[in-house]
Amino acid sequence: MTQGAAQAQLDVITIGRASVDLYGQQIGSRLEDIASFAKSVGGCPANIAVGTARLGLRSALLTRVGDEQMGRFIREQLQREGVSVEGLVTDPARLTALVLLSVEDEGVSPMIFYRSDCADMALSPEDVDETFVASARAIVVTGTHFSRENTEAAQRKAIGIAKNNGRKVVFDIDYRPNLWGLAGHAEGFERYVKSDKVSGKLKTVLPDCDLIVGTEEEIMIASGADDVLGALKTIRSLSPATIVLKRGAMGCIVYDGPISDDLEDGIVGKGFPIEVFNVLGAGDAFMSGLLRGWLGGEDFETAATWANACGAFAVSRLLCSPEYPTWEELRFFLEKGSAYRALRKDEAINHIHWATTRRRVIPSLMALAVDHRVQLEDLARKTGADAARIEDFKVLAVKAAARVADGRDGYGMLIDERFGRKAMFEFARHGFAWLGRPVELPGSRPLRFEFSQDIGSHLVEWPIEHCIKCLCFYHPDDPLALKTEQQEKLRSLFGAARKVGRELLVEIIAGKHGKLADDTVPRALEELYALGIRPDWWKLEPQASATAWRQIEAVITRNDPHCRGVVLLGLEAPHDELEAAFAATAEAPVVKGFAVGRTIFMDAAEKWLPGTISDEAAIADMAARFEKLTEAWLAARSRKAA
Repeated sequence: MTQGAAQAQLDVITIGRASVDLYGQQIGSRLEDIASFAKSVGGCPANIAVGTARLGLRSALLTRVGDEQMGRFIREQLQREGVSVEGLVTDPARLTALVLLSVEDEGVSPMIFYRSDCADMALSPEDVDETFVASARAIVVTGTHFSRENTEAAQRKAIGIAKNNGRKVVFDIDYRPNLWGLAGHAEGFERYVKSDKVSGKLKTVLPDCDLIVGTEEEIMIASGADDVLGALKTIRSLSPATIVLKRGAMGCIVYDGPISDDLEDGIVGKGFPIEVFNVLGAGDAFMSGLLRGWLGGEDFETAATWANACGAFAVSRLLCSPEYPTWEELRFFLEKGSAYRALRKDEAINHIHWATTRRRVIPSLMALAVDHRVQLEDLARKTGADAARIEDFKVLAVKAAARVADGRDGYGMLIDERFGRKAMFEFARHGFAWLGRPVELPGSRPLRFEFSQDIGSHLVEWPIEHCIKCLCFYHPDDPLALKTEQQEKLRSLFGAARKVGRELLVEIIAGKHGKLADDTVPRALEELYALGIRPDWWKLEPQASATAWRQIEAVITRNDPHCRGVVLLGLEAPHDELEAAFAATAEAPVVKGFAVGRTIFMDAAEKWLPGTISDEAAIADMAARFEKLTEAWLAARSRKAA
C-alpha cells in the first residue's frame, strides 16, 4: 500500500448503476402473474456499496439518481447503510431507474429494466470530482457504464485519477446484453450475447485494472474469446491484474500470475453447498466479500472464501442488497456454519441479520404513551364528554411531545389505531425517533389481538418504521393451560413481525396477577426466550430491587445480546414514584428509557375532554409533565438527549 493509500478517507468508491428493484413476492410465479412487490436498492455498484459497508468498509457510490421519491429512497437507504453519498448526484431532468424481477424457478429470474434515459446513465465526467475519487483506496468500475460515451468518459476519468494517486482499480465486468442493446426488453435475464463491439470496448479497460472479476460469460465478453481458458489467457496478455473467475455454485478461482493450460490451476476459496433460491445480486454480494478480504490485507484464499460465503447468502434469499450479510453475520456463519442449505431458514443467522441491519440506532428512548383506549373511554363517560373527542386529544398529546422533543433524537410515542389515526399523521410531521402501536385487545387475558387474530395480514399495512407493541399479562406461576395459550399467541406475533419486517416490543405485566418477587420477571422472560421469542424491546414494570434488574439483564444478555433493551412502563404511578423507579435502574444498562402515559396526560384529559381547558392549556400541561419526567430520567442516567 502506498503512503497516499494509507491516508485514504474511503476504502472503496463504486461507480455506475443505481436503481430501485421491485421484487415479486410470489415465489414460483411468472412475472406476468406477480401481484405485489418488495422494494430495495439495486444495481451492481449500489449493491456493492451497501455490501461492503455492511462488512465494515468505508464505501461510497458515484452515480446519479432522479429528483423524485425513488431517487430520495436510494439516497436515504444508502445513508442508513453507512454508505457515503458525497458522490451521489441528483439529476432533475431524469427519472431513477427501475427493475422489475421475479423468481420463476430455481435459478430463473425474469426481469425488466426500466432504464430509458434514466438518471444513472447520464453520469458525466463533470460529476467525477478528483479530490473525491482520490480519497478512496480503490474504485470499482462496471461494465454497463462503458456502453455510452458519457458514462464511459466518466469512468475513464475516475480510472485516471485513481492511477495518478496510487489507488487501485477494480473492474466488475457486469455484463447485461440488453443494456448494450443486444437483447429485447423481455430478455433482462439473458447473460451472454457475443459481440465484437462490446469486447473491443472492454478490452481497452483491462490494462488499467488491478483486479478483474467476472463470470465465465463475462470473462469471455471482456476478452472476445470463445472459451474460458482462452479468455483468461487473452486477459492476461493485456493486463497484469489479478483475475477472479466466478463459477456460481462451484465457487471461484483466483489467478494471480501466469495462466496455465489447467483451468483449475489457481487459488480456490472454500465453497458452501447452498440451495439456489435467487441468483440475482449474488455476484455483487460475492464482490463485497472479496473486497472486504482484498482491501483488508487477507490472502486470496481467505478473500475468495469470504466472497463465496457472501454469494451463498445472496442466492439463499430473495432480495439483493437488503439480504447481504453484515460482518457479524458473516463471521458467525464462517465460524459455526449452518444446518440449513437454505440459509433463509436458519433462525440464529436470521436473527443476527435482523438485529444488525435495523433501520436506525436508538440508544435511549423517552416515550409518551397515549395508546390507551379503555381508560380514555371510561374517562369520557365519567366526564360526560363525547368519546369522539378522544382522537383529537391524542393529536394534542403528539404536539405536546413534539414540543419537548424539539427535533432531538431519543424521543418517541405509543399511539393506538382505534383512536390514534389522526395522531399518527401528526406524529409523522415531527422528527421523532420511534413510534409503537399496540395490537393487543385491551385487558385481554389470555392474550387476544384487537382487530384480527390473523395478525400478519394486519401488520403488512403498517409503515415499515412503526414498531409493534403487545401487552401480555403474564406470570410464570400462571396455570399451565393459560401460559401455553399466551405463549403460542406471542410466538405467532413474533413470527409475523419477522415475516413482515416490523420491530416488536413485548410488554410484560406480572404484578397484577401474582406476587412480584425479584425472580418473577426474569423467569417470565426466560420462558419466552426458550420458545424462540426475541423481541427488539421489552417493556417492563418497575422492579422492587436492584437484584431484580440484575437478573433481568442477565437473562436478556444471555439469550439475546442484540436486544435493544428495556423501557419502563408507568402504571399511572405519581411522578415521585417514577423518579425513584428511574433511580433504581441506574446500575442496569439494559434499561434504555421509559414509556409513560397516564402520569403525563390524565389530568389534561380529564379537563380537556369536557371542554374546561383550551387546546393550548392541554398541550402545555402535558408538555410540562413530559419534560419533567425526561429531566428525571436523564438525571438518573447522567446524560442528555442527543
